[in-house]
Amino acid sequence: MEQKRIYLDNAASTQVAPEVVEAMLPYFTEHCAVASSQFSHTPGIMVKEALDRARAVIAARIGAKPEEFIFTSGGTEASNLAIKGAAYANRKKGNHIITSKIEQLSVLQPCRSLEKEGFSVTYLNVDREGFVDPDELKRAIRPETILVTIQTVNQEVGTIQNIKELGRICRERGVLFHTDAELALGWLPFDVEEANIDLASFSGHKLHGPKGIGGLFVREGVKLKRLLDGGYNEFELRAGTENVPGAVGFAKAVELFKPEDSQYVQELRDYLIEGLLQIEDAELNGPRGERRHPGNVNISFAFAEGESIVLHLDMKGIAVITGSACFSRALEPSHVLLAMGYSHERAHSSIRYTLSRYNTREELDRTVEATREVVEQLRRISPLKQERRRGGR
Repeated sequence: MEQKRIYLDNAASTQVAPEVVEAMLPYFTEHCAVASSQFSHTPGIMVKEALDRARAVIAARIGAKPEEFIFTSGGTEASNLAIKGAAYANRKKGNHIITSKIEQLSVLQPCRSLEKEGFSVTYLNVDREGFVDPDELKRAIRPETILVTIQTVNQEVGTIQNIKELGRICRERGVLFHTDAELALGWLPFDVEEANIDLASFSGHKLHGPKGIGGLFVREGVKLKRLLDGGYNEFELRAGTENVPGAVGFAKAVELFKPEDSQYVQELRDYLIEGLLQIEDAELNGPRGERRHPGNVNISFAFAEGESIVLHLDMKGIAVITGSACFSRALEPSHVLLAMGYSHERAHSSIRYTLSRYNTREELDRTVEATREVVEQLRRISPLKQERRRGGR
């Protein structure tokens, strides 16, 4: 009997919870109106009420007011709206933006795009565990700085930044603070007031919700220039018909995600780390314990290429990735690990395993054993490994 495949790429996207699918179904069929039809007929009113309920659920989870949360097509659109929208709206005040070297493409590429339009961007260094130094942020802020954008959780090594401290620095200096919080919602305690956040990006499919739906927290009073024209939806910040089934599913996923889910996954994480580090020449990338995302495991296996490990594990029915999903097509070393000061060789040999509440210890036992077999097989044909065995350097 063929074994069930093991999915360990949950930082890229999670399985949609059955309860989420059930909550969404009526809004594909029975409730098919658009929310903007609320002024015309009852079906429109019913859909608008569902959208408002979903907005209120998510806003409450992050400590925001409903009118401070707008729905987008995902985290990428949310970060683009936050970064470009804030830059364009505040151009008269200044043209300087600060970010870190280990952000997702949804942050790095908008920043690079703005550089081509005359904005200046400072890319902060991180330490060996992926942390931004608050003192370096202080030194980087200039009179013309208008926005700081630092992620809450790193997508590759799971580093949880000290967002509260970084936000406090920005608040004291009168600079807008945006955070990519896609991997924080549900997984971690997250409150926009406590963390001094002005803008925060979210995505539904990172916590067992649907793809194609996300959101942006916009603190009351923060000015953004909208990027999409063609309507007055989402408090006039995002034109276009709202994805009501997606919004309903996103809210249901938020309701379902409990602290005990995060604790369960963290226990799996530590169990997997312990097992993988028993493999010879295996090294953990990123921090340990509470400063690491509950579902993230990133290990480098010396003398074995990450791409080869991924392909061999896939043939064994186990889905993992090398680097982040956004970079996996490029076959280049992880920009995150390089920024953390690791060698090209270590970055090239890194594997990211990311977990969810649907994973089990039995799956992880099978994963450790399969990884051991693959790594040993690849090392047997590695010239560098053979040289080491002969005593070379």
